[in-house]
Amino acid sequence: MLNEYDPFNAYKQTALDAQVAAATTHDMVRMLLDGLLEELERTAGHMEYQRYEAKGMSIHKCLNIVHGLDSMLDLENGGEVAVSLHRLYDFCSRQLVSASVENSAEALVPITQVITNVREGWANLN
Repeated sequence: MLNEYDPFNAYKQTALDAQVAAATTHDMVRMLLDGLLEELERTAGHMEYQRYEAKGMSIHKCLNIVHGLDSMLDLENGGEVAVSLHRLYDFCSRQLVSASVENSAEALVPITQVITNVREGWANLN
């Protein structure tokens, strides 16, 4: 269990805060996508080891990240790319809820695949 008073965790949080403060929108999306992929991996572990409370918190974190990514889209000016991403994020949200209800790490695989593809596409924009 993480100790909020652990100096190493405080250092990591300070470093993350500095990254976020200096991030461009492009960097922020990349960090959110990376964070989502990491959290999906943690969620699968919580499911596998039947840590239900931790799984619930992890699913909640994943949903928050997906909703954050979706809220950054400009559906009016972003064209078909924004609409397609919106649909993908909607799929991920629904799939996360389903995976949580079923307590199925396998149900997380399609989300991981979608987000990995989005992440690769985003990296190619740089």
